[in-house]
Amino acid sequence: MKKKGELVSFRPDIKVVDCTLRDGGLVNSFMFTDQFVKDLYYANLKSGVDYMEFGYRASKDMFDESKFGKWKFATDEDIRAVVGENDTGLKISVMADVGRTDFKRDIAPKSESPVDMIRVATYINTIPSALEIVEYCNKLGYETTVNIMAVSKSNDADLDDALEIIGQSCADTIYIVDSYGSLYPEQMRRLAAKYLECGEKYNKHIGIHAHNNQQLAFANTIETLTMGVSYLDSTVSSLGRGAGNCPTELLLGFLKNPKYNITPVLKFIENDILKLKEEGIIWGYDIPYLLTGRLNLHPRDAIQFTSEHRTDYADFYAYLYDKDSF
Repeated sequence: MKKKGELVSFRPDIKVVDCTLRDGGLVNSFMFTDQFVKDLYYANLKSGVDYMEFGYRASKDMFDESKFGKWKFATDEDIRAVVGENDTGLKISVMADVGRTDFKRDIAPKSESPVDMIRVATYINTIPSALEIVEYCNKLGYETTVNIMAVSKSNDADLDDALEIIGQSCADTIYIVDSYGSLYPEQMRRLAAKYLECGEKYNKHIGIHAHNNQQLAFANTIETLTMGVSYLDSTVSSLGRGAGNCPTELLLGFLKNPKYNITPVLKFIENDILKLKEEGIIWGYDIPYLLTGRLNLHPRDAIQFTSEHRTDYADFYAYLYDKDSF
C-alpha cells in the first residue's frame, strides 16, 4: 500500500488520543489525585490533543470500588466534575471492556453525558459481544471504536474475518492494538495495510495503540500513520501498563500540525509525572518487559518480577522461554 504521508507531511485527519488516565491507571489502580486529573485535562486542552480517555467504564458489581480509584469506573458525574460541560475542542472518551462493563446500566444517552466516544476493547473471540456494545452506544449518539487486543496472537484468517465483521458494523474506528509490545515496524506495515483496506472498503478510521516493551511504540505509531492510520494513542511520559505506550511528548513533537503544542505537556511532566516517580510508581521500558515482548507474552509475569525487585534476568528469560514452549 502506498504511503499516505512523509516525515514532513501535514495530515489534517490525524487525531491524537491521550490514554494516560486509562492505561496509566493500570500502574497505580487508578489512584490519581483530582489535581493530577485536572492538570492532565488542561495540559491536553492547551496542547491541542484531540481526545482524552478518562478511564474504564467498569462494572461496580464486578470490581470492588474500595480497591480502585474513581477512573476505573469513570462515571459521567466524576468526569463532569473535571470538565464541566467541556465546551472545548477536546473530546472525551472512556473504554468499555467486553465482559467487564454493565453498558446498558452505566452508559447514558450522549445528550446526558460529557463523553463523546466509547472505545470497546475486545479479543477476536468476543467480537460479537463487542459489536453489541458498539451498536447500543451508536444508537445513544456516541462515536465508537473497536480495539482488537493482542492482535500479535491472531492468525491472518481469523483477523480477516474479524475485520470484515467489524467493517459491516456501525463502528467508526478500528484499532490495531499491540498489547504485548511484540510487533516490529515491518509487521505493523502489513497490519496497517490490512486494516486500511477494510477501512477504505467500509469508510472506517483506523487507529493504533502501541506498547513499548521493545522501545518501538513511537516507531510503530509513526510507521503506521505514514500508511494512513489516523487515530494515534499515546500517554504522557509513556505512563501505562508495564513498559508503557507511545509517549505523548514524542508524538506531539513529531506531528506537523501547528495546532499541537508540546510545552503544556512538558510542564505537566515537571509538575505531576515526576511526583508519581517520587512516590515510587514504576513503569516504562525495562529488561523484564523486553523479554515478554520478544516472546509475545502478556506482561503479567514481568510486572510480578519487577514488583519483587528481582534482577535475575537470565533465569527469568529461561522461565519465560520454557513457559512459552508449552
